[in-house]
Amino acid sequence: MQSVGATVIGAGVIGLACARVLARQGIETVVLERHGVCASETSARNSEVIHAGFHYPTGSLKARCCVVGRRQLYEFCNTHGVSHRRCGKLVVATSAHQEEQLLLLQRQGHDNGVDDLRLLSASAACALEPELACTAALLSPSTGIIDSHALTLALLGDAERAGAVLALRSPLRRGSIEDKGIVLESGGTQSLRFRSSIVINAAGLWAPEVAAALAGFPPALIPANFHAKGNYFALARRAPFSRLVYPLPEAAGLGVHLTLDLGGQARFGPDVEWLPDPTPGQPIGEFDYRVDPARTSTFVTAIRRYWPALPDDALLPAYAGVRPKISGRSAPAGDFVVQGPAEHGIPGLINLFGIESPGLTSCLAIAEHVLAELQGG
Repeated sequence: MQSVGATVIGAGVIGLACARVLARQGIETVVLERHGVCASETSARNSEVIHAGFHYPTGSLKARCCVVGRRQLYEFCNTHGVSHRRCGKLVVATSAHQEEQLLLLQRQGHDNGVDDLRLLSASAACALEPELACTAALLSPSTGIIDSHALTLALLGDAERAGAVLALRSPLRRGSIEDKGIVLESGGTQSLRFRSSIVINAAGLWAPEVAAALAGFPPALIPANFHAKGNYFALARRAPFSRLVYPLPEAAGLGVHLTLDLGGQARFGPDVEWLPDPTPGQPIGEFDYRVDPARTSTFVTAIRRYWPALPDDALLPAYAGVRPKISGRSAPAGDFVVQGPAEHGIPGLINLFGIESPGLTSCLAIAEHVLAELQGG
């Protein structure tokens, strides 16, 4: 049986960042991707925002990886020619009782190591963005936007230059945990069995199902898998803002916000549309990424709280993504889970569960954390 040093399951930005780190350590690394292209699920269907790191609970893995990862990502973009822009964002209060929440966000940001947040009055915020309606705002100068496709290519290029090999259309069929490593079976019409000393489960939306496919892995350590769809609408005219505009966070996301692409086009989203809970043992499948035009009225109501001048009929259904969640609709948002040998006792195996936002921002920091886990740090 053939053997490799490391196998990464999933070629999204998290998987590619992990493959890059492993290959640069001189470890023979293979990346398995079930689709015909890299990063076609969560990595390609998001807001493409580089988050500052103040939205997440202090001490959480999300907060720590986001703050470190944001700095790393800006540096990576500069050294690898990845298009991005540090445009900044405003988190807005639209009523007096919300202003206390802005103060709490600012304090949390300070505790997380985000030291450039500024609280603005309504007049100061509107001086920056004249079409904005708010009673106060929190300015985050270090928030930015990025070309996620270019980031994917840059991570893949680095990994391949270090010797990593990408195998497309190579879904994981099954695996087994053995004394001499983890035996994996992968492939389409023709499968290949091989042994891997290290396995990184970076399957994103389907990471719990991948863990369940490894015979010998304790089922009790596999979290439930929940999926929350996020829909986006595009603005069919010139963007009225030069910065991103966010409402205060909501239960399962950061609210219907205005973001920009690198061409200056505005889009709004994502909302939170909970999908049916998965059936235990459900095979890896596909999602319906179409955006229902009937959701337009809900978006209009949310947007007009901070942009009252939104014209009628200005929104067009754009695209949707799905968040890989490990907590359901009635539970608080879960933290990133990087589950290594210290948790499950299996040498060389790392499971990455619940890597939703700010996963894109955090990809380089998560990869370093994975390496530290493998090295026993």
